[in-house]
Amino acid sequence: MPQPDHVSRLGVADPATLDEDLQAIWRKCVDKLGFVPNVFSAYSLRPQRLRNFMAMYNEVMLSPSGLSKLEREMVAVVVSSANRCYYCLVAHGAAVRQLSGDPELGEMMALNYRVAVLDARQRAMLDFAWKMTTTPWLIAEADRAALRAEGLSEADIFDLAETIAFFNLSNRMASATDMMPNREYHRAVRA
Repeated sequence: MPQPDHVSRLGVADPATLDEDLQAIWRKCVDKLGFVPNVFSAYSLRPQRLRNFMAMYNEVMLSPSGLSKLEREMVAVVVSSANRCYYCLVAHGAAVRQLSGDPELGEMMALNYRVAVLDARQRAMLDFAWKMTTTPWLIAEADRAALRAEGLSEADIFDLAETIAFFNLSNRMASATDMMPNREYHRAVRA
């Protein structure tokens, strides 16, 4: 049974009505990915917020960091697993599969990251992501010390916390709007 056909229960803007800068992004997405990520379409109802969302995503996920792109995507999936965010589990699970070259890792991150064979650094990061998502009021100095013990710097811990916080926000927007992932993500990097 396929997922529902809508992008967002709140609708999306007609791409032809978007400002030229956003239309250029739509064209770039189609050229590079073959599609426009549904999160962009959902945010298109509020063009300035879409710009802000893209800028924050790019800063959190693509800027230089002691956390690799794969590690940040793994965090995105673990946060989304805790929040049961369908959109982000599918989209970022595909990114984990692509970046790792491992078609099983995305599912392990989505369903139970604890079954994955991870190094101690990754395990500590994902344990912190899970705790910060499910019981943030229990985060204490011992949690930061555990990250430091695995080699994370203060800047790395900041980047980790910001990634976790960003995906908690993103998950809640996806859930509130009943955002559906692009079908292309389901098929990505399966073999």
